[in-house]
Amino acid sequence: MAVLLAALTVAACTSPPTPATSDSWAYQLQNYRDDRLDELAAGPYRTVVVDLARDAHSDFFTADEIDAVRATGKRVLAYFEIGSIEDFRPEYKTLPKDLIGNEWADWPGEFFVRYYDDRWWELVVKPRVDQAVRAGFDGVYLDTPLAYEEIALDAVPGRDRDRLAADMARLVARISAYGKGRVPGFLIVPQNSPELRHQPGYTAAIDGIGMEELFFKATDERCTEDWCAENLADTRALRDAGKFVLSVDYATKADDVRAACEYYAAERFTGTVTVLELDRPAQPCP
Repeated sequence: MAVLLAALTVAACTSPPTPATSDSWAYQLQNYRDDRLDELAAGPYRTVVVDLARDAHSDFFTADEIDAVRATGKRVLAYFEIGSIEDFRPEYKTLPKDLIGNEWADWPGEFFVRYYDDRWWELVVKPRVDQAVRAGFDGVYLDTPLAYEEIALDAVPGRDRDRLAADMARLVARISAYGKGRVPGFLIVPQNSPELRHQPGYTAAIDGIGMEELFFKATDERCTEDWCAENLADTRALRDAGKFVLSVDYATKADDVRAACEYYAAERFTGTVTVLELDRPAQPCP
């Protein structure tokens, strides 16, 4: 997302690192303490998701930094978008204009792209996977698969939503084949759009899924719309197919945080409860 999400305030971690908890994860995309990953390395998380770059631009995390987090028993995933691009990303100004579609109304400065175009693969997606591999990440956390629903149809002449869904599934499968071809066991974790499981080859291509707002929307609002139930049903189906689930909800009230954590336990999801900004790691569920 254009605005980088954030978790609940926690006390400063101390050394040595706290043992990882199998049902906790940290999702931080900006404002890393002292521009380092020490706080995340010391936290009680099994999985950590961070941006490819500490400045969300081109100051990429190094292999030594990622290895230091992995040495504490954590797996580390590299976040980037595959269906959109923000205007502060290093590739934005160099992209051919005909690759860029409509601006995302919810996130000013972020634009959906023609993600099915091979130039998008060559100029953005493949280099980002290569960077994640060079830095020693365990895999990638792929945001904006929902571009297939949100890109304006007049920006993609000749395509309808069904074809766009198939295009997105093929892109994720291509990332999976390429990443796993470079590093066996490289993890592929898209965020949202669990209904893509119905596309041929999609479920086999992914290892897990990140899901926002299954239970609480930003902020402290119960997710009661029809799409909430549909997302939960598709997420359960992926879980039952052997995929791990990284669930993130947006709540600050103690009762809502507790309720979200109870849902995670009941559903066998790994969860974190956070606020909109993701600029510090969250308190794990009890």
